[in-house]
Amino acid sequence: MTQTKRRKLIPEMEGSMARWYAKQRGSAPQLASYKRQAAELAENLPAGAAVLEVAPGPGYLSIELARLGYALSAIDISHTFVQLATERARAEGVTVDFRQGDVAALPFPADSYDLVVCQAAFKNFVDPVAALDEIHRVLRPGGVAVIQDMNRGATADDIRADVAGMQLNRFNSAFTRASLGGLRRRAYAAADFERVAADSAFHGSTTRADGLMLEVRLTKAA
Repeated sequence: MTQTKRRKLIPEMEGSMARWYAKQRGSAPQLASYKRQAAELAENLPAGAAVLEVAPGPGYLSIELARLGYALSAIDISHTFVQLATERARAEGVTVDFRQGDVAALPFPADSYDLVVCQAAFKNFVDPVAALDEIHRVLRPGGVAVIQDMNRGATADDIRADVAGMQLNRFNSAFTRASLGGLRRRAYAAADFERVAADSAFHGSTTRADGLMLEVRLTKAA
């Protein structure tokens, strides 16, 4: 078994920092991207499926999935993000059960969800195996977890291209590039994540690295 626990480097986003992040992630191109991502995630989901998003931040992806008719729950460590996401869902006229909590102790019964999704957050989890074990527990047999995060092998050009697509102002573009450059050091390479998954209740994963993105799929045995 590999040693997988990680040191906590950054605090949870709260207050003005969380509100700033929500604004940066809410640009028109990024909102359009969340809509596309929701459609892709929903491709093999049955109608009315139960979906959990772990670390939804401002809630943009959860809201798009709820718009497609799925039963959405979402959990984030940040009180501010939960408040912002709840307010946005209400304004958009969709229902999402946003809750504050920790991925290592999910407040949901076993076998509850057809899909669990986590974007841009897994690299920050202190105990990744415990997180995967909890995700496995709340998935229904045959259910799938999709983790999309930064690829440790991403280049500076990959980061520049991704930030350019966000259409941020000059200052926020420079700040975001610098932040992603720092976070890359904490990100997983495909082989690293596969070792973590092998130690978890999933016992393995399918990983794909492409530029800035690392996508991991894990299935709970039926």
